[in-house]
Amino acid sequence: MTDNKQSARSLAFSSLMRCERDKSYSNLEIDSSIRRNKLSDADKRLYTALVYGVIERKLTLDYIISRLSSKPLEALDAEVLTATRMGLYQLIWLDRVPDSAAVNESVALIKAVKPRSASFVNALLREFGRRYSKDNLPYPDKSDYTKYLSVRYSCGEDIVRTLENYGAEPILAAFETQPPVTLRVNTLKLTREELLAGLAKDNIPAEPTGLSPSGIKLKNRSIPEKITELISGGYVFIQDEASQIAAMALNPKPGEVIIDACACPGGKSFSAAMLMENRGKILAFDLHKNKLSLIMSGAKRLGIDIIEAGEKNGAVFDEALAETADALICDAPCSGLGVIAKKPEIRYKSAAEYSRLPEVQYSILSNCARYLKPGGRLCYSTCTLNPDENQSVVKRFLAGNSSFEPLEFGFGELHSERGMLTLLPQEQGTDGFFISLLRKKS
Repeated sequence: MTDNKQSARSLAFSSLMRCERDKSYSNLEIDSSIRRNKLSDADKRLYTALVYGVIERKLTLDYIISRLSSKPLEALDAEVLTATRMGLYQLIWLDRVPDSAAVNESVALIKAVKPRSASFVNALLREFGRRYSKDNLPYPDKSDYTKYLSVRYSCGEDIVRTLENYGAEPILAAFETQPPVTLRVNTLKLTREELLAGLAKDNIPAEPTGLSPSGIKLKNRSIPEKITELISGGYVFIQDEASQIAAMALNPKPGEVIIDACACPGGKSFSAAMLMENRGKILAFDLHKNKLSLIMSGAKRLGIDIIEAGEKNGAVFDEALAETADALICDAPCSGLGVIAKKPEIRYKSAAEYSRLPEVQYSILSNCARYLKPGGRLCYSTCTLNPDENQSVVKRFLAGNSSFEPLEFGFGELHSERGMLTLLPQEQGTDGFFISLLRKKS
């Protein structure tokens, strides 16, 4: 084994243990670990692939382990389970790692912390090689299709059932592919065409987004140093195309007053400000005061000076804001089932964890709608694929608020139905996303 690869694996093992025990978010853990440790580019790739990969495939890996082990999963120490998951992940999904290295390195990891368990991990990994292969994995019988999909795509059964409202398997298959990095061009500073021409000169492969006229997608998964410089200079910011077109649906105009009710980290406020040509006023509110600096630092970097950030509970009425807004963005807190490809921890949420969200969303929508002037526009959006959090919330709101009506909108060949539009990752190549546009009658 090489010292570099061992250090990458050891770091991945430590990070996975922290994510398992402390429920740390993998993206934050990875960013923190890379900052603390000096790794080559190759080691960074291996480390990142192992941490994200093991978390993303945890249910599949555990099912395979349960087929191989004489002990039940709950009887295995966390260290043993983590080392075995890492070994299996490399055997199945990392083509450039030799099988011998995947086994030997995993055994070395467990030997360093639980020496007596080394032979057990070694036996499990070698038994996998005798019984299965990456092209012949054990899955549950399709007679229980929900369980099959859950294990095959490593997603909790509750989430599989929720996604069945849209056809679960194509969505789950799309979540297996790491989405490209999508950027929103700061049109206050340059055009998309100018940015693409500059990237072409620097040999950075990129292409324009199909739905948003202000977005680009990087063709490589990693972010080159040049892009990091453009982000720091305020020429672009990371924003999925679905989020970009949600801001477009609202059609913010120069000189208007816009309220962004659940604004952090500020992407939709930034997009709205650019569509407004940095003229007018945007009141960006969020429940969490400690996050407001993200909005203001982002606005400063982008050269936006019409945004005012403040702490506010979107479900609590503020009399001073009554009928003051020309348009309102209500990007409600949600279960995030549309961004599973980017946030692997979401895969294992139970229905109980998101069953109360529709009531919260309805409360925020109902309250914030009172801030609109007659004739004002309201965009309600989520990054989830759950009818209870999407269509049902909007329908309930319209049923109880006769002064509001759906407002149709579209992008290219995509058109809303009764003012509502759902974006699917396997069809539009975006996050799974819901957008609804309403108008307060004059």
